[in-house]
Amino acid sequence: MELTAIDIFAGAGGLTVGLKRAGFHVVAAVELEAHAFATYKANHPEVRCLNQDIATVSGSALLEHAGADHIDLLAGCPPCQGFTSLTAKYKAKEDPRNQLVLEMARLTEQTLPQAVMMENVPGLTQKGDDLYHQLRDRLKTLGYRLTEGVLQVADYGVPQFRRRLVMLGGLDFEILLPRATHSQSPCGDLAPWRTVRDAIKGMPVPLTLPEAKAQGDVERSDWHVVRKLSAKNLERIKAATAGETWTKIPEQLRPTCHRDGYVGFTNVYGRMQWDRPAPTITGGCTTFSKGRFGHPDADRTISVREAALLQTFPNDYRLDTPYMDYVCNMIGNALPCDFAEALSRQCAERLQHQAVDPLELAP
Repeated sequence: MELTAIDIFAGAGGLTVGLKRAGFHVVAAVELEAHAFATYKANHPEVRCLNQDIATVSGSALLEHAGADHIDLLAGCPPCQGFTSLTAKYKAKEDPRNQLVLEMARLTEQTLPQAVMMENVPGLTQKGDDLYHQLRDRLKTLGYRLTEGVLQVADYGVPQFRRRLVMLGGLDFEILLPRATHSQSPCGDLAPWRTVRDAIKGMPVPLTLPEAKAQGDVERSDWHVVRKLSAKNLERIKAATAGETWTKIPEQLRPTCHRDGYVGFTNVYGRMQWDRPAPTITGGCTTFSKGRFGHPDADRTISVREAALLQTFPNDYRLDTPYMDYVCNMIGNALPCDFAEALSRQCAERLQHQAVDPLELAP
């Protein structure tokens, strides 16, 4: 049985990669941002993807666009910037993108898929608790039985620490969260966590952005590109120790705001460790001051392509934009492909079983 899926908030296509690997036929998608849309289409040309605001898309239009009268799975990762731990609480309340969480409820009401899958940051249940409860209540009213939890993507083979809120729901049946496949302390059938070494060891020396631009087409570099460090940041990264925070950098090299006993945010100006998963990849992934994005031993940050590999995008995944900021945001906002696959397989297996014998398998 061929299972169908629609990917809303499609971004650069990380979720669609996972859906396809799990056996879903992705029949339609929605993405507003032009550079992410171009990247999505470059890698998934067969998917009918709408380049428009999700709030202007109706369920009937989605089904018509997909050439289907029903779908098996509606999946989406609504924008999460307003709910992250890096966002001030007052900003989170004011961010108009927060309301897009409820588009998941609206489109579920209008398409009535057999199953729904949503991913977001854990902060949605705190900073966005009212929206989250509205979403849950509307889905439950339709008859979806929801399973929710916060999962660590490193436990599913992603070489990165990244905690994600996951909601799975079947229409009158339950879809359990997937079991972990990897662990810090592997035993039984659990494999060890994948590490930075597993993902990017052996990569050639990248180009700096000015060098890539000098070639006339930055995409010809396959986006194995880094920003050119300032003289001061080059000193800092040379002084940084893999796995440590900026507190190990001599005080005279630290930014002024990090001196004189400052004890605040430490998750910046650091290097990754070869034999640990990477820290959470964000849109600042090639900026030394925005995270622990220093290469484990080279005096540079990770490159755009290395960030994509740590997000488990395929090696040949095309990043279709000439702009550094846009490509970094696409990668940082993506759902890691391997994690998306684990969630999608869980949904696919339950949908296949439900179709075979729903009465026998109903909890």
